[in-house]
Amino acid sequence: MRNAIGGAVLLLAGVVAGHSQAQGCGGSYVVQGGDSLTLIADRFYQDAGKWTAIHSANLDQIGEDPNNLRAGMNLRLRCIDGRPTGLVGGTVAPEAPLAAAKPLVVAPGNAATRRKINILTGGDFWPFTDKAMPGGGMLTEVVEAAMQATNPPQGFAIHWVDDWSAHQEPLLSNALLDIGFPWFKPDCARDPETDQCANMLYSGSMFEVLMLLFVDRSRPMAFHSDADMQGKTLCRPAGYPTFMLDQGGRNWLKTGVITLKTPRSPAECLRLLVEGEVDGVVLNEFLGRGKIKELGLEARVVVADGQPISVEGTHMVVHRSHPDGPALLAVFERGLAEIKADGRYQQIIEAHMSRVWAGF
Repeated sequence: MRNAIGGAVLLLAGVVAGHSQAQGCGGSYVVQGGDSLTLIADRFYQDAGKWTAIHSANLDQIGEDPNNLRAGMNLRLRCIDGRPTGLVGGTVAPEAPLAAAKPLVVAPGNAATRRKINILTGGDFWPFTDKAMPGGGMLTEVVEAAMQATNPPQGFAIHWVDDWSAHQEPLLSNALLDIGFPWFKPDCARDPETDQCANMLYSGSMFEVLMLLFVDRSRPMAFHSDADMQGKTLCRPAGYPTFMLDQGGRNWLKTGVITLKTPRSPAECLRLLVEGEVDGVVLNEFLGRGKIKELGLEARVVVADGQPISVEGTHMVVHRSHPDGPALLAVFERGLAEIKADGRYQQIIEAHMSRVWAGF
């Protein structure tokens, strides 16, 4: 990547994975003239490909374009597998590696759950929601903690339906379940008539993620401007939102700039990529990198040169037809604000991000 990307989040004490000897890990770094995100990542993580870890953790300073890095910016570098060390504001790594938590065990529903706030999510959305992950995934833990903090009198229950295409219709639209997560939110101010804006209400963002273009190393392509997408065939799994391909005046789908293939899974998209049937795969950075590792494609599939497709927040949603929809979102948002204020939110995020990035 030419003009790389920057920043990450200061790790809270007690959540670092990896190294056994106690030492300061993570911290802050002041950008110098000539720096780029890839150069910073290579220097501090010995891996230029971790520029996205720096970028995503410093979106408040850098914005969507990784080339907006400027001398004098004070970046927060997350502790990843014991690196970096020696920076101001670093925290002490634990004496032993962080033990992996047990996978989530989902209890069956019963008649009593109908009186609760019934929350909908699904699997295979690593690292946000996945029953095989500690706590059911990072955002499952965030939702659980937020709902416990607000402690609604009717109680709450989280339900798993792995068919994401069924979440809006019929599950939420018919109030078969009350609210759902995690959803990406279109630019409803610019395009209020899009289906997800017209039919859904959104909470504030729980976590921001880079939406990246993954390409075949043997057929590299870059994304610097919309012109780079002309005539390309991209892949996005069925049931996954595609609004980022049309928002902000792009209209890649609406005007036929690109051809889109929608197989049933992220793994199927990556298979089409390596077989030469698509030019790129659009996935969030964690899901994309995780599937690439799972499939043993690290030497074959890379992040496209240039910039992210977009930066997307992850939200709790409710269907506009739900009679208690705004009140339900308000219950969740009160709890989310509470765990952000007392530090529990950051503890959850940093514990998961340490595991995720160490795995890459």
